[in-house]
Amino acid sequence: MANASGKTPKPPRDEPAIRVVMMPRDTNGEGSIFGGVILSYIDQAAYVEALRQAPHRYVTVSMKEVIFKEPVRVGDVLSLYGQATRIGRTSMTISVKVMAERSSIPPEIARVTEAEVVMVAIGDNCEPREIELG
Repeated sequence: MANASGKTPKPPRDEPAIRVVMMPRDTNGEGSIFGGVILSYIDQAAYVEALRQAPHRYVTVSMKEVIFKEPVRVGDVLSLYGQATRIGRTSMTISVKVMAERSSIPPEIARVTEAEVVMVAIGDNCEPREIELG
């Protein structure tokens, strides 16, 4: 479906934008993974999706409220799925869903959080530039 800008995002992918194993170095005093580490991965997944939509340089402008529904533990494999929901003239809104695969038998999948990230395409002078879809 086209946006007001007339730009239609590519359809979602079945595979995650990124996958990463949670390591002990990323834990807080309670033994779970720092929220800031997960926010960083959300940012990276949004960037990967923005590049998939249109190959430009991007910067993050905003990330809407992120509520952590489940803790993430050492050994969990995070899968972050990105999907562009809106493409404007210079900005793109990307929905990122974070799933954790627990190393239990049988494996358990937990929905950790989701976020809406706004990325802006920039040119060589670091000023916003028009997004050109390929």
